[in-house]
Amino acid sequence: MSPQNPLPEDPIAEARRQWVAHGWGSVADGMAAVTSVMRAHQIMLSRVEKVLRPHGLTFARYEMLMLLVFARNGALPMNKASARLQVHPTSVTNVVDRLEAAGLVRRQPHPSDRRTTLVEVTDEGRRLAGVATGRLNDVVFAEPGLTGPGVEQLVTVLTELRRDAGDFVEP
Repeated sequence: MSPQNPLPEDPIAEARRQWVAHGWGSVADGMAAVTSVMRAHQIMLSRVEKVLRPHGLTFARYEMLMLLVFARNGALPMNKASARLQVHPTSVTNVVDRLEAAGLVRRQPHPSDRRTTLVEVTDEGRRLAGVATGRLNDVVFAEPGLTGPGVEQLVTVLTELRRDAGDFVEP
């Protein structure tokens, strides 16, 4: 459903009501929380992908480009990129394949470890990452769908969830 065709009622609130009615009241709030996060993910990803699509990028490809742009030398070993993006190495390989076919990255042999392949952002990849970031900043990140305090609260709550799930360790 797009914002142009909103539903007449909140389907997650109705699902919560049904959970309670069917005797699952003790977990109804948890179901509503998980379902709400999943739906919010769909909404946000849709907004991001709408901005990136005209540039021939998906969010995964954009993340890879930005990871390389932020890397000290514009290059990282494939396994390090996988770890930093928190995705399976096969997913990184697929993303790099597509970016390489578009001329946005290139694979390079590691200078001191012949078992390792580096992925390096090209000048065109760096340029496109800058253009895409400008559009995302203007269209999505400047207006994420919540007010300033709401954004801060959301980040705090999701950071706690991610930390407690083992996503990262705070120093």
